[in-house]
Amino acid sequence: MMGDRDFRKVIKSAVESIGKELEIQIDSKDIQTIHLHEVVQCLRRSYYDRVDPQEIERRGFNELLSGLLRKLEYGSGPKEFAIEDIKLKGQVDMIVDDTILLFRPAATELENPLANDVLYLNACMWIYDKEDGVVVYISGDRKETTFSLTRNKKMFEEIIRRVRVLNDLLKEQKLPILEPSTECSECQYYERCYMKKKNSKQVSLAEMLGMGDKD
Repeated sequence: MMGDRDFRKVIKSAVESIGKELEIQIDSKDIQTIHLHEVVQCLRRSYYDRVDPQEIERRGFNELLSGLLRKLEYGSGPKEFAIEDIKLKGQVDMIVDDTILLFRPAATELENPLANDVLYLNACMWIYDKEDGVVVYISGDRKETTFSLTRNKKMFEEIIRRVRVLNDLLKEQKLPILEPSTECSECQYYERCYMKKKNSKQVSLAEMLGMGDKD
């Protein structure tokens, strides 16, 4: 706290504003266009994002890394992949020497890439028709960990299946099944999935102590 201003609140507000500007815009009514990040994450989360969204709390500028890179002149534009009458839309951070690059924040140095990032990177290689891809993790202390990947057809077929499933569920307005993962505890919809409201009756302190009115 400096003077009369809460600078933590100012910084948080700035991060939220930048995050909204950088996030991928989704037309919730256009269910024939499915965005790649919607199908590499929990489908229930993606369903809620479209049907009954709740804002996610951003924790710092490190989380904005990928969006900032896409906005720069050497960032890559979005591209679509046709799946019958559905369009799968993806976007990479950069393409250098025919290699797709993704940049992701990390709390610490990783021994292995995150599964969601592997699925995303592999799908991008098919969408952009590239053979090689790299995901770069950058931790808060600016250490880099890099993983390379060669595209895999079976992995992409799983993405296509999930695109069709999400499209069908949005059409039928059916909630996707729960997909438990390590990300659940930080998801803005955690309470909707794991906590159910119970009907409760208001009881006064007198009644609790057996001192209420008696007939």
